Amino acid sequence: MAKKEKAPDDGTQPAKKGKLKLIIIVVLGLLLTVGASVGGTWFVMNKKVQQAETAKTESAAPVRLPAIYEKLTPSFVVNFNMNGRQRYMQIGVALMGRDQVKMDALKAHLPQVRNQLVMLFSGQNFDTLLTPVGKELLRQQATSSIQELAQKQVGQPTVEQVLFTNFVLQ
Repeated sequence: MAKKEKAPDDGTQPAKKGKLKLIIIVVLGLLLTVGASVGGTWFVMNKKVQQAETAKTESAAPVRLPAIYEKLTPSFVVNFNMNGRQRYMQIGVALMGRDQVKMDALKAHLPQVRNQLVMLFSGQNFDTLLTPVGKELLRQQATSSIQELAQKQVGQPTVEQVLFTNFVLQ
């Protein structure tokens, strides 16, 4: 039987294997370098985007200004006729806002503010005002009434709250 003949050993086979290994190592090195470059770039860019978003969030957060109080003097005195008896209510009022410029603009309209409050106070039920809930409802109604008036006259609600500094029923 004939034996297979071996190819002459002239060194061509080992040279092919060595070159193939070198090419694979170089290609893997290039892939790792490109991958590291892309990953590093993404990491740095993502960090900058997060810092920019954080800066936007911090700058967009509203800064709460200190409260400014404008006391309306003299106090409001309103009379009620209840079951043939004359009843009186005296209320001291202060307006609370946070923007001095807008509060000054509203001062020009104080006669309208006082009128609005007198009309609101005189239309109340005396028995309802005897309860704490009734007083709080009146305060909330006064706040919304003044905010509507300020919206018409100044262009913004301006007044955050109407506060009662004195409340006497007789």
